[in-house]
Amino acid sequence: MSEQNVQFSALQNYWTDAAQRFVLSLDVLRQRGNDYFDHAAMKAPNVLNFGVELVADGRKLERPVNYLLTRVIPPEGVAADPRKPPIVVVDPRAGHGPGIGGMKDYSEIGAALAAGHPCYFVGFLPEPVPGQTIEDVCRAEAAFVEKVATLHANADGKPIVIGNCQAGWQIMMMAALNPNLTGPIMLAGSPLSYWAGVHGKNPMRYLGGLLGGTWLTALTGDLGAGIFDGANLVANFESLNLANTYWSKPYNLYSKVDTEAKRFLDFETWWGSPVLLNANEMQWIADNLFVGNKLAAGQIRTSDGTRIDLRNIKSPIICFCSWGDNITPPQQALDWILDLYQDASEIVANGQTIVYAVHESIGHLGIFVSGQVAQKEHSEFVSVMDLIDVLPPGLYEAVIDVAGAVEGNRALIQGDYLFRLEARTLDDVRKFGVNSDLDNKRFATAARVSQINLGLYQTFLQPAVRAAASETTAAFLRESHPHRQRFAAFSDRNPAMASVKAAAETVRAHRKTAGDNNPFVAMERIGSAWMTTWLDSVGAMREAMSEAFFLNAYASPWLQAIVGLGGEQGEESRRAARDLNREIASTEMRARLEDRFEAGGLEEAFLRALIYIRLPEGSIDERGFNMLKIIRESRTAGERLDNQRFKEILREQLQLVTLDPERAIAALPKLAPAGSTEGAKALKALHMVIAARGAPPKEGQRRLAQVEQLLGSKASTTQALGGNG
Repeated sequence: MSEQNVQFSALQNYWTDAAQRFVLSLDVLRQRGNDYFDHAAMKAPNVLNFGVELVADGRKLERPVNYLLTRVIPPEGVAADPRKPPIVVVDPRAGHGPGIGGMKDYSEIGAALAAGHPCYFVGFLPEPVPGQTIEDVCRAEAAFVEKVATLHANADGKPIVIGNCQAGWQIMMMAALNPNLTGPIMLAGSPLSYWAGVHGKNPMRYLGGLLGGTWLTALTGDLGAGIFDGANLVANFESLNLANTYWSKPYNLYSKVDTEAKRFLDFETWWGSPVLLNANEMQWIADNLFVGNKLAAGQIRTSDGTRIDLRNIKSPIICFCSWGDNITPPQQALDWILDLYQDASEIVANGQTIVYAVHESIGHLGIFVSGQVAQKEHSEFVSVMDLIDVLPPGLYEAVIDVAGAVEGNRALIQGDYLFRLEARTLDDVRKFGVNSDLDNKRFATAARVSQINLGLYQTFLQPAVRAAASETTAAFLRESHPHRQRFAAFSDRNPAMASVKAAAETVRAHRKTAGDNNPFVAMERIGSAWMTTWLDSVGAMREAMSEAFFLNAYASPWLQAIVGLGGEQGEESRRAARDLNREIASTEMRARLEDRFEAGGLEEAFLRALIYIRLPEGSIDERGFNMLKIIRESRTAGERLDNQRFKEILREQLQLVTLDPERAIAALPKLAPAGSTEGAKALKALHMVIAARGAPPKEGQRRLAQVEQLLGSKASTTQALGGNG
C-alpha cells in the first residue's frame, strides 16, 4: 500500500473514531441531564456510595435546620469495633449537595470503616429551613456530636469529627463553643484565614474587594426572595480554572468516552446539583469570613454575646491542606495559628494540640474525595487518631514515610506507611508565606469599603429590590441559571436530543477506534494541549490584572483615609485579642504545678521519664505509641488507664518537664523509688517503648542513663536497648 493510501486510511479511521466519540459524548451529556432531573426530584439527594440510616433530624431541634445525622451502614464483610471512637464526617454546604466525603469506596468514610470505626455522616437537604442561621447550624452539629457520643458511651474516646471545606470552620466554631464535646477534629481543605496567601497566587481572596464588597451578595439574596442560590458559588469555583472548565474536562470525556463515562457521570451528579441557602446565612458568611476575616481574630459573637475564640478548643486539631488547592491554599488553612499565637510555647501553655500536613499536588476536591493520590493521608490519619488524641500540646507537622524504607520494628507499623510527627515552630508556618502589614491594611480597607457599600445598598436600593422580587421571579432566576441550563439542555426534555440515544446505541454496536499510533490522534492531542495552554495563559493574565488592580486600588492613602484607616489607625493588629481570664488561668495552673513535682506513682514516673528522654528529638512516631498500647493491653482491666486519664497525666508531666526539667527528673525516685517494684516496672516499660523506635541520639542516651541511675537500674543503656530490640 502506498504512503498516500496509508495516510488516507489513517485519516478515515480517525474521522470515524472522532465522529463516534462525538455521538457517544452527546449521549453521556444526555444521561447527565437526565440524572440532573432525577437527582433533583429526590427528597434527600446525595452521592454517598454507602448505605445510611437516619439517626437525628435537624428540623426537629429547638432551633430547626435542614441538616441530618445518619449512621453509615458498613458494607458486607466490614464490622465496626465498638471500642473505637466513632467518626463523624460533616460535608460542606458550599453550593453543592451532600455526599462528597463518601462518594467513593476509598473516601474518608471508606477509610474510617476500613479502620473499624463506627461512622456517621452529617448531610443536609436541598432547601434551608426558613430563618435558620449559621449559629443554628453550629448548635445542631453540637447536638449531633452529643448524640453520637451518647450512642457510643463505652468507646475509648470521644467522637472524632472530620469537617470538609466549609464544614471545617463550622466545626471549629462549634468546638470553640463546646470545648469538651469532641475528640480530634480534622479539617480537610478548610479555610480559616481568608485574607492569607501570597502574591501571584490565590486569586479568590481578592474577589470581595474587586466586587466592591458583599452588597452583591445581598442583592442576589433579595432577588432570590430571601434565598441564595448555591449555583452562584459553583460558578465561582468554575471560574478559577478556565482551562479545566471550558476545555480539559469536556475534552477528557470526549477523548476517553469509552472508559470515562461512569466517572464523569458520578462526579457531575454531585457537581450539577446545587443547593440553596438562606440569604442571611450567605450574607453572614460573606461579611464575617470572605471579606471580614473575623473568625481567627476572635471578632465573631453569638446571638447571646458569647465571643468565639478558637483558643478555647481543647480537642487536637488536624489541618490537611495542599499546594495544589487553589480554593484553600496552605496559608488560608494554617495562618489562623499565627493570628492566635505569637510563639509555639503559647500553644503548649494553652494546652492546645495542632497537627498539620501539606500535600504537594492534590486539588481542593481531592482532599476530601480522598482520591488515590490522597488515600495514603486519609488512611494514616484515621489509623493513628488514637495517637493524635493523646498527643502532648504543641504544634506538629505530620510526615508519612514508606514503611519499607524504615529501619527497625516493622511489626509496630500499621499498614504500608510510617506516621511521624515532627515538632514545629510558628516560623515553619510563616515560611509558607504571610501577608505584609501593607497587605493586611489593603484587605482591611476592602472590608471597610464593603461595609459602606452594603450600607448604601440596604438604605437606597434594597427596599425597591425586595418589593419587586417574588417567589415566582426567584424560581425563574434559579431555573434559568446557566449552570442548570447546561445540564437541562442536553437531557431528554430537549426534543433536539431525541435521536441521540438511538444513534449512540448504533455507534456502540459498530465502534471502531483509531489506535494511539494514528498520527491524527496525536495531532488532536497536541491541539488539545495548545488549547489548555492558551486558556491557562488567559486565566493567568486575568488573575495578574485582578491582583494588580486590588493591590493598587486598596493601597491608596486617599481611600484608606476615607474609610478611616489612614495613618496609624491602619496598623490595627489582626491577631486575636489578649484574654486576661486565660492568662490568669495559666498563671494559676503554673502555681498548681509547683505542688505536682513529687505527686504521682508508676504511671507518672514512666511518662515523665519518657518525655524527658525523647523531648530533645522533637519527633514522635507510631511505633512507640503502638508499643504503649501493647503494654496497656497486657495489664489487667483494673490496672489500665482510660484515654482521658492518660491524656491528663501526659499533659501534666509535659508541663512539669517543660517548666523545670532538672527538678522534674530529680523527683523521679519520689514517684517510683529506686530498686522498688514500681521503679523496675517503669524502667522495663521505658526500655520497651524507647527500643520500639530504636536507640535515641546521644543526648537521649545520656538522659536515659540518668533515669536508669535514678530508678536503680544496673543495666547499661546499650544492654537495655539491645535486649528489647
